Amino acid sequence: MVKIKPFKGIRPTCEYAAEVASRPYDVLNSEEAKAEATEKSLLHIIKPEIDFDPIADEHSEAVYRKAVENFAKWKDKGWLVQDSQENYYVYAQTMDGRTQYGLVAACHFQDYLDGKIKKHELTRPDKEEDRMIHVRNQNANIEPVFFSYPANDEMDSIISDIVKNQKPVYDFVAADGFGHHFWVIEDEATKKRITEIFDKIPALYVADGHHRTAAAARVGQEKMQANPNHTGKEEYNYFLAVIFPDNQLKIIDYNRLVKDLNGLSKEQLISALEKNFKVEKKGKEIYHPNALHNFAMYIDGEWYSLTAKEGTYNDDDPIGVLDVTILSNLVLDNILGIKDLRTDKRIDFVGGIRGLGELSKRVDSGEHAVAFALYPVSMKQLIDIADSGNIMPPKTTWFEPKLRSGLVIHSLD
Repeated sequence: MVKIKPFKGIRPTCEYAAEVASRPYDVLNSEEAKAEATEKSLLHIIKPEIDFDPIADEHSEAVYRKAVENFAKWKDKGWLVQDSQENYYVYAQTMDGRTQYGLVAACHFQDYLDGKIKKHELTRPDKEEDRMIHVRNQNANIEPVFFSYPANDEMDSIISDIVKNQKPVYDFVAADGFGHHFWVIEDEATKKRITEIFDKIPALYVADGHHRTAAAARVGQEKMQANPNHTGKEEYNYFLAVIFPDNQLKIIDYNRLVKDLNGLSKEQLISALEKNFKVEKKGKEIYHPNALHNFAMYIDGEWYSLTAKEGTYNDDDPIGVLDVTILSNLVLDNILGIKDLRTDKRIDFVGGIRGLGELSKRVDSGEHAVAFALYPVSMKQLIDIADSGNIMPPKTTWFEPKLRSGLVIHSLD
């Protein structure tokens, strides 16, 4: 059903892995990246604007060239070395005592174009093009995308045996406290069986990295169309992914901040909310939403519980059941006048990894007038939406921990 293969990974030697590996390009800005980057950090390759003083425009030609120069330098210095044979890899992450185990594989671009790699978010053409430039210039997928697959008992058993019987080649705790563990699968029979198992898995699901996935698929398609001798076996047909079983992943909340009350007083806002929600004042202690269709609101130094009333949502509709849909329709649009979450400058989004204290802090500072915290989306909801061909509203899912970039790279040669 889905087509994956092992590949000759380009990766750090054991002594350099912890320093080369970095946070992904899109979770920190240029100033943060410059402060965080040590000599061998992959940030010099994925955010090369940090090598200019002052920091350069990340979309400039000079910055794109610097990325290529740095990638070549990292290989020349032996900080990144290519494996001599095609392998699968196991990449595990530990956060708060919970470990999730992913298979690192090369996925086929045609599966994305055919809808076998399913998305749940829209992508922006400008961001796709930026990622495509990096892939074209490097002729490599420098950073992996984050996929999920329906949990499979045999795959669980294979990975469990590898983890129990092989010593990880990388095993370190990053500065953020998250553990990263990495194994190489070299056994030919095991690799063959993994490929066969995925050939019977009907679909993969994009968890994180929609723009990188779309860009990688489009570059593969470009190379195919430009090659008159295309056979389908070329390495450019594939791109880099880490694929986790769906039952190991945890989505955390993705919350909203609004700069003003659309001309309303606090009392008028609460009165308007009472039409569709049961509103309860909770006081100054942080209140966490405790179930689907329950929200937390922070305004004027106090937390409130908002519970959507029966009839204001549709649990039989994969989009209508989502709390982001309920909040967007009944509060952000109807009351606060925010029509487009992608373009309206009055709204901001904060991943739950920062905690709800971040919401109260930013409201108390006067930067925003009100904050809303949501109950996290489930993997089942994500899969239902992707399977139905629907798209989630913007900023719905936040996966944590993020994949560390630089543990393995996929060359398109």
